[in-house]
Amino acid sequence: MSLFKEMLKSGESIFRDSVALDYDFQPKLVKYRENEQMRFAMVVRPLLQGHNGRNLFIYGPPGVGKTTACKHVLRELEEETDEVHTVYINCWKENTTFKIFIRICEDLGYKFIQSKKTSELFGIIKQHFNKKPVVFIFDEMDKLEDHDFLYSILEDIYRKSVIVLTNYQDYYSELDERIRSRFSPEFLPFRAYNEAEIVGILKQRRDFAFVPDCWDEEAFTEIVEKCTELQDVRVGLYLMREAGIIAEERSSRKVALAHVAEAMKKVDEFHIKPKDGLDQELQLILDLVRDHNGKKIGDIYAAYAEMGGEMSYKSFQRRITKLQEGRFIALEKSAGKEGNTTIVNLAIDKKLSEF
Repeated sequence: MSLFKEMLKSGESIFRDSVALDYDFQPKLVKYRENEQMRFAMVVRPLLQGHNGRNLFIYGPPGVGKTTACKHVLRELEEETDEVHTVYINCWKENTTFKIFIRICEDLGYKFIQSKKTSELFGIIKQHFNKKPVVFIFDEMDKLEDHDFLYSILEDIYRKSVIVLTNYQDYYSELDERIRSRFSPEFLPFRAYNEAEIVGILKQRRDFAFVPDCWDEEAFTEIVEKCTELQDVRVGLYLMREAGIIAEERSSRKVALAHVAEAMKKVDEFHIKPKDGLDQELQLILDLVRDHNGKKIGDIYAAYAEMGGEMSYKSFQRRITKLQEGRFIALEKSAGKEGNTTIVNLAIDKKLSEF
């Protein structure tokens, strides 16, 4: 019978709560971001005292806890008081002023608003939020097509804190001067997690998601090392989920090194953001990469220019970086006779072990 001790019985699962492996899962304790959360709280605190709040510009690479830490503070604020409104907008999904105003009005419970003009929508928002203070959070700010909503909020909402999250510190310089003069935020960088912190975060999620003692330590260490190499906790969460599913498919009570190795082969299917969430411009560039897979970035830009594209080379490079951060493409540096250059590959053609 010892042969079957490590096999799952029918209906058994090594998962306790797989939701804990979702990147948007909100643990009660957000590890290693206590100082950043305190900064969140300090900019919002004046609202609780009847004053106007301060504003915050948060920047840092993907997968370092910006969104998780920010949502955690929002949740604590909502538990503490109902005297402050909270608004969270993902600008990847709502990337224009009209879409943002529609989303806010829908969240406030207003119906039959699709036919209203942008100015009419903001009239509803202004009337509602000028009754008591509000915290606005705009995540993935660099995905926006315009910033008109930000000017309106900064100019016409009386007591508020505006917090924006982006991957790029220099994105602030792209804002209109009229917005910058009214925004005047504090700047809060989020550094990448070190290996010890990644271990702590993944262990925390593992303990939430899986039954006790079902992970082989060597297998878990392999995920930590790969996650540290890529500097993105989201990859670790994805690999833990996939390795667990593979172990269950093999009727195993333990997640072993072999299951992790198989999960790593599937990471090509993993994208941080859904492909259908790409705006038209990014989709065009991704299609160009597909047609010129393995070519230099300069050659792909030349093909873009030949199509009549008006974007500067620098702006084009930034869009390429966004696609890389979403794991739609992979970049590799190559040294040649003409100096260093960057080769662009579709992510599906590049195994995780090659990164």
